[in-house]
Amino acid sequence: MLWADAKKARRIKTNMWKHNIKFHQLSYREMEHLRQFRRDVTKCLFLGILSIPPFANYLVFLLMYLFPRQLLIRHFWTPKQQIDFLDIYHALRKQSHPEILCYLEKVIPLISDSGLRWHMTELCTKMQRGTHPAIHDILALRECFSNHPLGMNQLHALQMKALSRAMLLTPYLPPVLLRYRLKTHTTVIHQLDKALAKLGIGQLTAQEVKSACYLRGLNSTHIAEERCRTWLGEWLQLSCSLKEAELSLLLHNVVLLSINYIGTRR
Repeated sequence: MLWADAKKARRIKTNMWKHNIKFHQLSYREMEHLRQFRRDVTKCLFLGILSIPPFANYLVFLLMYLFPRQLLIRHFWTPKQQIDFLDIYHALRKQSHPEILCYLEKVIPLISDSGLRWHMTELCTKMQRGTHPAIHDILALRECFSNHPLGMNQLHALQMKALSRAMLLTPYLPPVLLRYRLKTHTTVIHQLDKALAKLGIGQLTAQEVKSACYLRGLNSTHIAEERCRTWLGEWLQLSCSLKEAELSLLLHNVVLLSINYIGTRR
């Protein structure tokens, strides 16, 4: 399966080079394939580096047996492991949710516009009460996330660390690299969203829908397919309304749209 993925990725890259196609101009499935393949290759390269010293390959086999979640890619996980590992990863990113909501509450006094300040207070109150927010409630705050105080370039180091954990990215990097990785990761998701909106959610298989939801912050492994499709539709409605300067709002939606969704495991 990994070899087949590599051949498909090579065909896509060759076609991009021949026809001068950029990543964001690819179809949804081609973009998603390249995104996932890059992540898989990164893990494989790490194992390859560990295997370089003499006789280290014996140690690598032992480590793969003891730590399959950290060292093996999804092709080598059993069906049960796939569910268990996705639950573990979601539990890790869910730990950052209260911290991210706390930062949103802290910036309320910094919002100069009284109307936006009221909307942010209402949103935080709803989130604390366990209410799933409406799309228009979130879009009303887009100005706060494009400039001060929650624009991508205005986020503080601790905020970026919490958001990195929510995106399953390492938080142990300097602030400059954290900001770059968050921008890059969010931009890729935004590009995927545009391609998916063009394709249509109805064209996705059940597994593709669940994978798309999980990437965007929802623990879809224990949610019915129809609910996942409904949630993904809400996400696309919001994402496709945002401009590049408002991607900080899309980044925060990993928490805002998923934390109180019906059917989400507590």
